[in-house]
Amino acid sequence: MQLLDGKKAGQAIREEIRLQVAQRLSEGKKQPHLAAILIGHNGASATYVGAKVKACEEAGILSTLLHYESDLPEHTLLEKIESLNNDPDIDGILVQLPLPKHIRESAVIHAIEPSKDVDGFHPVNQGLLMQGQPGFIPATPYGIQLLLQHYQIETAGKEAVVIGRSNIVGRPMSVLLSQPGPVGNCTVTLCHSKTTDLAGHIRRADIVVAALGQPDFVQANMIKPGAVVIDVGITRVENPTKKSGFELKGDVDYTNVSPLCNWITPVPGGVGPMTIAALLKNTLQACQQKDT
Repeated sequence: MQLLDGKKAGQAIREEIRLQVAQRLSEGKKQPHLAAILIGHNGASATYVGAKVKACEEAGILSTLLHYESDLPEHTLLEKIESLNNDPDIDGILVQLPLPKHIRESAVIHAIEPSKDVDGFHPVNQGLLMQGQPGFIPATPYGIQLLLQHYQIETAGKEAVVIGRSNIVGRPMSVLLSQPGPVGNCTVTLCHSKTTDLAGHIRRADIVVAALGQPDFVQANMIKPGAVVIDVGITRVENPTKKSGFELKGDVDYTNVSPLCNWITPVPGGVGPMTIAALLKNTLQACQQKDT
């Protein structure tokens, strides 16, 4: 078993971005600038946004964090997004999910200008992905693609199973794996809560991407020996033996599954850092698009 270490791969990508940004500045070009919006006081969201802001700093990307109370009216948020859309200094906009119940996620996603949609959630960018055209790829699937590239994982001709059909991870991941390219050309099965014989599908997979948000769902008896396993899930599970009172669990039973794998991502330290690295690459791309 070998580790798909997102921390190491993410650090390498951030260093590449730092050098590219430094080159831009030496040529008198604009410094990339990301605006992040956080609403409320969700501890996990605050931690993740903080990690994104820190990663921006390390990569030489400017970041502005806008933090609002959870009772922020939807129309006020949409007005703020419109202001950021019209601000030429802002290259990328992200609104941290999940949102308070009174704010429609779809309205927020649609409000972000596609050319600044560095999370890759806007229907325009998702449509471009479906057609294999240039655009912003959703950050988590893009991060997984970058991780597989970094470790030179062979994907062509492989059977891949993606568990979960969200627009943020599962669906775009299935498209990326099936498309022509260095991390693609797979035969992909997209599984979900209504899939019959889910375990049977997983057992046939050379590559498994688990993105359903159920701790330890994927068990050892579901895994084909020698498989590559990507665990997207990260859930806080109560554990009174921990100082924090909880531990982070992935969708894969890591302890029992990892001995069967050729490659596997840890949780934490696998997909999470790569999602941030992909976000930074998208932000740099958004800035570069203004050069022409």
